[in-house]
Amino acid sequence: MAALLVLIPFLSVLILNLPFRDFNRRACFGAAAVLFLLQMGSVFVPDNSLWNADQWGIGAFFNFGFKADILSKVVLFCIGLVSLVTLFTCRHFFKEANRRFNFINLLLIAAAGMNAISLAQDIFSLYVFLEVTAVASFILIAFDRDILGLEGAFKYIVLSGVATVLMIAAIALLVFSAGSANFSAIHAGLLLKPNPLVINLALGLFITALLIKSGLMPFHGWLPDAYTAAPAPASVFLAGAVTKVAGIYTLIRILTSVPGFANASRDVLLFVGAFSAILAALAALTQSDFKRMLSYSSISQVGYIILGVGSGTALGLAGATLHIFNHAVFKSLLFINGAAVESQTGSRDIDKMSGLSRRMPWTGLTSILGSLSCAGIPPLAGFWSKLVIIIALWLAGYKVYAVIAILGSLLTLAYFLALQRKAFFGKLGDEFQQVKEAGVDLIFPALLLGGLIVGVGVLTPFVLDKFIKQF
Repeated sequence: MAALLVLIPFLSVLILNLPFRDFNRRACFGAAAVLFLLQMGSVFVPDNSLWNADQWGIGAFFNFGFKADILSKVVLFCIGLVSLVTLFTCRHFFKEANRRFNFINLLLIAAAGMNAISLAQDIFSLYVFLEVTAVASFILIAFDRDILGLEGAFKYIVLSGVATVLMIAAIALLVFSAGSANFSAIHAGLLLKPNPLVINLALGLFITALLIKSGLMPFHGWLPDAYTAAPAPASVFLAGAVTKVAGIYTLIRILTSVPGFANASRDVLLFVGAFSAILAALAALTQSDFKRMLSYSSISQVGYIILGVGSGTALGLAGATLHIFNHAVFKSLLFINGAAVESQTGSRDIDKMSGLSRRMPWTGLTSILGSLSCAGIPPLAGFWSKLVIIIALWLAGYKVYAVIAILGSLLTLAYFLALQRKAFFGKLGDEFQQVKEAGVDLIFPALLLGGLIVGVGVLTPFVLDKFIKQF
């Protein structure tokens, strides 16, 4: 079954682009929605044997296959969920059938690439599918072919190119040192022939490359521009899934598979995570553009995930994994809210808005849920993942970083309260008297994600212990 999550989306793209394009354009939305729903359901299949694919070999170096563990399943669910809500956002913004059809094709390619990343068991396959995802993401950012979108895509291409060079160099060092590209074989080979210089150099190159792809500070230059300039559906997809899978998940997989946590890498991750969590939150406080504020917020929240990983403990890894899920939910929701506001008012400038919740009650309500969850307010879902990360840092002896994480949450609450006050509360401005609530294609995914925030927040205390024990 693991391999099917990669093959079926790719095959769907091929089938959709066969003759009978008029029928395919009408059917593409429903077909993609069914695929993403099945993917979300598949992660609850209890038989682990279904998640192990046979290994295929190419020469002496490359033996590849697909396999899922608890981290992979969480990421696969996030990919399916974010892709599904992106579909609805796409249908709202792309009324012309051919544009919608092209966007859904790119969405399926990117989703297939991310599925493969989450299931890959060798470092070379991981790299190949990272590039597949990156190429689809470039096109999604520039999908409208306007000057800002092309500029954002260009910045992403340049920095992604730098990351690619660093990754290839790291892969070469690891493969030629261990004699294989498979994670387990590399780990075993490095234990038999330890070479700290090669290991540390490869690890440093890989961490730097993945920090660039994650958009963490100080490598964040491309992210706010790309998220802001991309069409609204692409922004939802990029913020909710792509950067988490292509950057953070891959970083976690490398560090936990080969060669484990080194003290040097742990210190780097803690510093970068704390630096990003605080500086990006401060940057978000100064933004008046709805999407740009959310972009800096994404950098800050990814910093929390890195702090959890940097703690070097199973508890911290569990908290980071839970925050990957929570971030996918609340950040996708907030970008959908931003898309709804822009669609109905024609503006993203929150300084010029007021009282929109009077005309857009569902958007206002779900925006409150997403904002409070992002800030870590109980009993919403985001509270639990942040709490686990802070406890993990404290127990691991990183008390200063635990305090920094709490400070970051206070800053997050500050800029989201400012957003709510300016955009949704207060007296309704005269220019917004005729504004109406967004259509069902934006309200339905917003309510779905808002319900998940509340439901997961209520249920997490009952399953948290069992979840943590799986790491």
